[in-house]
Amino acid sequence: MDMVLRFEGVDKSENDPDPWVTTVRKGTLRRVLGYFRPHVGKVALFGLVAVLESLIVVATPLLLKELIDNGIEKNDLGLVIWMAALTAVLAVLAAGLTLVSGYISGKIGEGITYDLRVQALDHVRRLPIAFFTRTQTGVLVGRLHTELIMAQQHFTGLLMATTSLVMALVVLIELFYLSWLVAVISLALIPLFLVPWVRVGRVIQRLSGRQMDANTGLGGLLQERFNVQGAMLSKLFGRPNEEMAEFEDRASGIRKIGVSLSVWGRMAFVMMALMASLATALVYGVGGGLVLAGAFQVGTLVAIATLLGRLFGPITQLSGMQELFQTVVVSFSRVFELLDLKPLIQERPDAVKLDKDVAPDIEFENVSFRYPTADEVSLASLEHLKAKRERGEVTPDVLRDVSFHVQAGTLTALVGPSGAGKSTITHLVSRLYDPNSGTVRVGGHDLRDLTFDSIREAVGVVSQDAYLFHDTIRENLLYARPTATEDELIEACKGAQIWDLIESLPLGLDTVTGDRGYRMSGGEKQRLAIARLLLKEPRIVVLDEATAHLDSESEAAVQRALKTALRSRTSLVIAHRLSTIREADQILVIDGGGVRERGTHDELMAKGGLYAELYHTQFADPRINEAKPEREDELDEPEPEPVAYMGFGG
Repeated sequence: MDMVLRFEGVDKSENDPDPWVTTVRKGTLRRVLGYFRPHVGKVALFGLVAVLESLIVVATPLLLKELIDNGIEKNDLGLVIWMAALTAVLAVLAAGLTLVSGYISGKIGEGITYDLRVQALDHVRRLPIAFFTRTQTGVLVGRLHTELIMAQQHFTGLLMATTSLVMALVVLIELFYLSWLVAVISLALIPLFLVPWVRVGRVIQRLSGRQMDANTGLGGLLQERFNVQGAMLSKLFGRPNEEMAEFEDRASGIRKIGVSLSVWGRMAFVMMALMASLATALVYGVGGGLVLAGAFQVGTLVAIATLLGRLFGPITQLSGMQELFQTVVVSFSRVFELLDLKPLIQERPDAVKLDKDVAPDIEFENVSFRYPTADEVSLASLEHLKAKRERGEVTPDVLRDVSFHVQAGTLTALVGPSGAGKSTITHLVSRLYDPNSGTVRVGGHDLRDLTFDSIREAVGVVSQDAYLFHDTIRENLLYARPTATEDELIEACKGAQIWDLIESLPLGLDTVTGDRGYRMSGGEKQRLAIARLLLKEPRIVVLDEATAHLDSESEAAVQRALKTALRSRTSLVIAHRLSTIREADQILVIDGGGVRERGTHDELMAKGGLYAELYHTQFADPRINEAKPEREDELDEPEPEPVAYMGFGG
């Protein structure tokens, strides 16, 4: 069956053409069952235990029949005692088997959800950066974590409920053995409840999906509002009353769905209970008449009535099993939806490693690139936007037929207006994206022919927004090289001009940086990012406006750190400081998605083109800014106001 879920609010329409839908597609159950294969031994053992447990349970009515017909009615005290003792022993064995069954089902359920969780996490980490730029983080975390926890809990309950199915089959066999007539009359009621039971199951399935979606949507909103930057933005610009109204509206929607789910789940239970009561009344009515007619004895009637209790008890439990089953199927389906999203960037089976020992050159040959559309890299259900995204959208080219060459061990500066494509070029070098046409080569190799590990090892990046984990300074630095020694950590921090600060802190390297490094200033975060880069020791350094938005003092410290970072490495720098540009072996002026000019500072100034125009418009006092420093160490000093910037955005 197909199920359609709306991703905005709690409204649902099966015929709604809204493209923001997810479906439990045909074949989902088959895929779920596929995860049982590694656990087939445990499943077989679980089935065996379930059968033994069921046989013991249904043996009790036969003992009661024997106790009444041949013990009580024939005044055989020994038989009565023997039957009572045997019944007690079987009860103890049944209890033990129930515990064993619970342990095995737990192993199976936990194992399957573990396999799915690991597969999903591994798949998501392979998705391109474009996926993460479109996905709401809280919703993605909910899909990978919260919903899988829910599925895990329900899955274990579902396995335990399958014991009831085995027991119902064994009880039916015994019922027909004792009296086929009474069994047939009792079971005749089941079809009367079957059709509405299926309908109830479909409603439960829809509600389960809507509940998961509403929960993840609220979780995504909370994560955005309550991370440190979101909380600050909310306090400075937020509308508390309106935001609380939105929270309340979403929470109210979740409450309504939960209430509906509870009512429909209880309805299934009531239907089964009603069927059991009616069947029991029929048994005593019909069976009592048969006893009076001499068809069988009282003990047989008691055994049949007891078996019906053992039959409709499991059937009643199976009504809850339906809700568990639907929840599990929906949970797995939502993860499968994510697993079916194919990465745009993949490692080729025959990929080779880049040479570790030398700084490679970089070459762009006729490279054109456009950013992928939402349909190519993301899922509408993971974006949770109020505005609908367009189907079949086309993104414009950001780079058009770009060609240039960066010699090994040299520094190339990228300058140009905002939005010209400078950051996109750096993204292609680190293979965050692949070009739509043309070739990006590193060390003579097409990047698409290199292994991901060797690219990550070769390329080090410092962006203008340095990111730090909510952990200690030490762990943030060790993320680049976990095997680094204490001395190597200190040396990297000294090279990044940050060691004096760290040494002055009470906890030193064990100081916690805070959420996204928010306890550190912008300059401190940048220098820690450079220390992380130095610790990694890449052969290619990519700096994406690494000193943007810093004050003069912080920028001077970062520039000294960068001088160390760039030494003897192939460097591609989006430059905004005149000293960095003048030191460049090559300047590329990017405009309109192409390389408009190239050369050194003096060569480009002499041309009087776009570079010279941007140079003059960015400086209030050309006489100051055009003057070259007489000593090399002047490059490390803060420039006089106004600061000589050539950033022109990303």
